Amino acid sequence: MRVDPPRSGLQAQPLPARRLDGVLRPVIPQISALVRTTPGCLSLAQGMVSWGPPPGVADAVAQAAAELAAGGAAALNAYGAMAGDPALLEAIRRDLTAPTRAGGPLDLAGAELLVTAGSNMAFNAIAQVITDPGDELILPLPYYFNHVMAVQLAGGVAVPVDAGLVPDPERLAAAITPRTRAIVTVSPNNPSGVVMPQPVLAAINRLCAARGLFHLHDEAYEHFVHGPTPHWSPGSQAGAGAHTISLFSLSKAYGLAGWRLGYGVVPAQLLPGLAQVQDTVLICPPRLTQAAAVAALAAGPGWCAPRIAALAGMQQQLIAAVAQAHASGLPVRLLAEPDGAFYGLLALEPEASQHLSAAGVDVRTLMVRLAAQHGVACVSGDGFGLGGHALRLSTGMLNGSTLSVALERLFAGLRELLGEA
Repeated sequence: MRVDPPRSGLQAQPLPARRLDGVLRPVIPQISALVRTTPGCLSLAQGMVSWGPPPGVADAVAQAAAELAAGGAAALNAYGAMAGDPALLEAIRRDLTAPTRAGGPLDLAGAELLVTAGSNMAFNAIAQVITDPGDELILPLPYYFNHVMAVQLAGGVAVPVDAGLVPDPERLAAAITPRTRAIVTVSPNNPSGVVMPQPVLAAINRLCAARGLFHLHDEAYEHFVHGPTPHWSPGSQAGAGAHTISLFSLSKAYGLAGWRLGYGVVPAQLLPGLAQVQDTVLICPPRLTQAAAVAALAAGPGWCAPRIAALAGMQQQLIAAVAQAHASGLPVRLLAEPDGAFYGLLALEPEASQHLSAAGVDVRTLMVRLAAQHGVACVSGDGFGLGGHALRLSTGMLNGSTLSVALERLFAGLRELLGEA
């Protein structure tokens, strides 16, 4: 047990474990607190959509509540199956294997389904199961911060690799060591909004198979594709079930962020270990949430499509606004043109970034000052492993007019801060 020395005769105070000092600290709670305490602050920070779930979700919950009030629906009050209730597992299986599925029907041979409280929880459980202390997971830059945190909490080493926003498989291969256990990919990508082409993901998947590694692929934004590059699932490759882990979420397209429902397709050999973690942490996925998920999946991608199409327009608005700001002399650019998800990575040009650094304004300070002084919240790029002054912008929660105001505030704030530095 860790304790501080007694002070003035007082009893020593127990403290958290020292190993937490080596875990990345989350940036979202910091910026969320700033938004809450800054009246009128517009958020380009939260990775969430503005819509709620399909109407069938409310109907399913209302029916369950009515049955409970009448003394029925006793099953919802009891523990369920560790991996998820049969009705939801069947709905997921139908969705993932549909011939018309946008990313291709998954090959579930040699794989199992696991429902969790959000796909972040699935990643955390998998990190616990595949990682011995000191084992490595390769994460192309920019990474998703919660993935890094999960690896570190599991006692593993997150290895960031600058392989390009569309990762170069050869650069990833060069980072493999005897301690490597997996390569992580996210497409459509958080934080860049890039959709990774099929040939690239297929090459990474083959690399993992050839080197005896897991390919851990996050598809939380599978429906959010706005450009010419289609979404593709590595788990659709024949034989992928033995080494490919595919993670999915209902938080985004189906507007169920607060309901905490995600799922994974995992190699069968991992399921006993995942059962140990799941039983310890969750016992079973919340059963009312599972009933809501069945109703959401029944609405299907067709229900999501028009809402996501509106976000495509917001992404184009972001791209055009950044280009206009750059043309007016503001030293900013998007690191890539986002064609998926609802994010963009805005970066100051190197000279401007160095100017701010010389004035003592690092990227976290920039993030705080933009929110507190200029009423616009963004997420600092250091949380994604990026150097310099980069900011992740999310268009998911705003409409066209409020996005315009938020971007005006952002660009005005950057001009003022650069002028002061």
